[in-house]
Amino acid sequence: MFSPIGVAQRWRMFAAAAFLVSVPVFLEAPLVRNLPLLAVAVTVGWLGLGQVLRSRDGSQIWGDLLIGFTGSWLAGAIYWGWFRWEPLLHLPLEALGLPVALWCLWRGQLAIGSWFYLGSLFGTTVTDVYFYVVNLIPHWRQLMQVEPELAIPIFQSAIALVNTPWGCGWAAVLGILLLGVGSLPLRSPGLKWWAFGGAVLSTIVVDSLFWLAALAA
Repeated sequence: MFSPIGVAQRWRMFAAAAFLVSVPVFLEAPLVRNLPLLAVAVTVGWLGLGQVLRSRDGSQIWGDLLIGFTGSWLAGAIYWGWFRWEPLLHLPLEALGLPVALWCLWRGQLAIGSWFYLGSLFGTTVTDVYFYVVNLIPHWRQLMQVEPELAIPIFQSAIALVNTPWGCGWAAVLGILLLGVGSLPLRSPGLKWWAFGGAVLSTIVVDSLFWLAALAA
């Protein structure tokens, strides 16, 4: 059996990873739309804070996690700041940090942050796959080109596709995939796996919030 302290620490890592996945949605998205250069510059702040935490006793794991988050933040700032009109560039730009994460894992460094980044990227990939198979990409392009007050008909058209048997079926399949991939690592006591699992499973929550927002529109 795991010790109570060990279990609590793992759940804290899970919660922190889940929170960091939601940060770009609620903090970075509005910032990058209006001040993309500032959003990119904030990356330096995240990286510096991560390094400070890693240098202090008792906070190394949180610094490790934050450095992994920095990669996701920078990729998101670049895409949503300048390339959000082209969905085909979303995954390539979100994967900018992939070589660094793989290199760190090969070197045995920044395991928590690297696995968090990989979990976040996996969740993004699954979400994008859904957009492709349900043919929501044209709606994505349209939403990026209109003012918010003109977006309601586009949201309604997208929801009509999501609510078809094809859309619901794929949502179920990919949701089960996220649930399985995110849950299995939680059987391990390693904090890196809990960071990965938290990043993957929180994708379900974030995607559900987007779906509810579209319904409300």
